[in-house]
Amino acid sequence: MKVLIIEDEFHAVQYLSGLLKELIPDLEILATIDTVEEAVEWFQANPAPALVFMDIQLADGLSFDIFKHVEVSAPVVFTTAFDQYTLRAFKLNSIDYLLKPIEKEELEAALAKFTKYHQVQPTTDWQKLLANLPIQQQDAYRQRFLSKQGKSLTYLLSEDIAYLYSDEGITFAIDRNGKRFVLDITIDKLHGELDPKDFFRINRGQIVNIQSIQQIDSWFSHRLKLKVQPTNEAIEHVVSRDRVKDFKAWLDH
Repeated sequence: MKVLIIEDEFHAVQYLSGLLKELIPDLEILATIDTVEEAVEWFQANPAPALVFMDIQLADGLSFDIFKHVEVSAPVVFTTAFDQYTLRAFKLNSIDYLLKPIEKEELEAALAKFTKYHQVQPTTDWQKLLANLPIQQQDAYRQRFLSKQGKSLTYLLSEDIAYLYSDEGITFAIDRNGKRFVLDITIDKLHGELDPKDFFRINRGQIVNIQSIQQIDSWFSHRLKLKVQPTNEAIEHVVSRDRVKDFKAWLDH
């Protein structure tokens, strides 16, 4: 069985690949792709796979945009961490979706559904389906994140994040109990995936949750210094000068 994976998080690719190979011993993963642009190019240059696993939020936009540029004749199983997406129509059209972190039993059920329906039914009319699907990118914010802890995988709920920061190219999330999680995503991308009502990017390398802010003090060069909870003396939370005005407006919203 030949499968294509379209997913922009490295650990998510590893995890899904491992589950698929466990459930389908003769599985062949044709490619792993992380952008809409690359996916369009792949479909234009290659024959259709037996099945596609497609993350909804990719590095350069929504994967639904792929269908606007190229015909996808293969059945698709969507994967997403966004509960807000209204995907019931997919179920009704014998298309499946999986919420991250993906559970083995749910994946097994999706594969069984593929075997039952897609090998005997015609190709989905994607243009018609997506045109009638009530999905808005701006309303979708990340609900949880996959994180690798040693040899294990776990997940962190967005609402439990106190703050996030980048250190030497690695993104870390600190939860309300002070536990640190490694995330396979950049601060730049995180900025667009977290609910702006709750999270603010105070400088190039840090994002804070409003509920974690305990104290705000004036700082050098017209900046602001935050005291956040849980406290880590090794990390300073300083609002950069060019973000102070927007930060105050965010607090006063």
